[in-house]
Amino acid sequence: MLEPLKFSNYHGGAREEGLLDFSASLNPYPPEWLDEMFERAKGISDRYPYYERLEEGLSELIGEEVAVTAGITEALYLLGTLALRGRKVVIPRHTYGEYERTAHIFGAEVIKGPNEPWKLAELVEKDSVVFFCNPNNPDGRFYRVKELKPLLEAAEDKKALLVLDEAFIDFVKNPESPEGENVVKLRTFTKSYGLPGIRVGYVIGFPEAFRSVRMPWSIGSTGLAFLEFLLEDRLKHLKKTMPLIWREKERIEKALNVKSDANFFIKRVGDAKKVVEALKGLGILVRSCESFGLPEHIRFSVKRPEENERLVRALKEV
Repeated sequence: MLEPLKFSNYHGGAREEGLLDFSASLNPYPPEWLDEMFERAKGISDRYPYYERLEEGLSELIGEEVAVTAGITEALYLLGTLALRGRKVVIPRHTYGEYERTAHIFGAEVIKGPNEPWKLAELVEKDSVVFFCNPNNPDGRFYRVKELKPLLEAAEDKKALLVLDEAFIDFVKNPESPEGENVVKLRTFTKSYGLPGIRVGYVIGFPEAFRSVRMPWSIGSTGLAFLEFLLEDRLKHLKKTMPLIWREKERIEKALNVKSDANFFIKRVGDAKKVVEALKGLGILVRSCESFGLPEHIRFSVKRPEENERLVRALKEV
């Protein structure tokens, strides 16, 4: 009666036990208050998690009105309900696969284009929706506001909606983010706090619209507890750990001749599947970029110094 939908694109992530995991691009330093947070979550799990008051606190902390979502993934599906049905959606070729998957689920027509914002701007049509990941996943390239200007102007001229996925912006040194009446920005704490299992993110732009269609209680009691501790933390954890990640990132860049603005890298290795399996034999997990349309590349993240040293040695051996 109900048949599963089939997609040419898919989310290619995987976690395997017993391996040193570089496949997920996360902050390797967990918050000091993690145990207390889980105790709090346990204590409030017998009630429905209403988080409107915390949403107000987060808006004050961020400096803009936000709508809390269960990570960026929920935000994408909410966007589908609000804006994707029957519209043309412009997506770069080598980027996060959930944009295209969500577009197909909601019956949008997908137009694929170059990853560069000035080239993608040429494909923007009237009333279309444009997705752009900044910094981009999987290559980690971050575009400054000046570089995004052609895309911003094209979206404004065509009355298109520009959706900026800024999932990894916390890892960028001296980041900047554009403003605009037709811009939606998607952000998440799952990467920068190293907690992908706790689904808490937020949307900047059209907050009332996103609130009108989001699922009630979507972040659960653990997400609510996380928000409580986050607001008390005032983002101090990021200020403490990001310099540690940046230092290791620079060391990996020199050792492996790679470059990124985020906390992960891609490297061309020929047969990515073969290299992934070879690294597994050495106890290390990296991500094949086949799902991004880059079957000759692997992606790996920045972890702690001793772990990064193992990765560098293993990649050179392989």
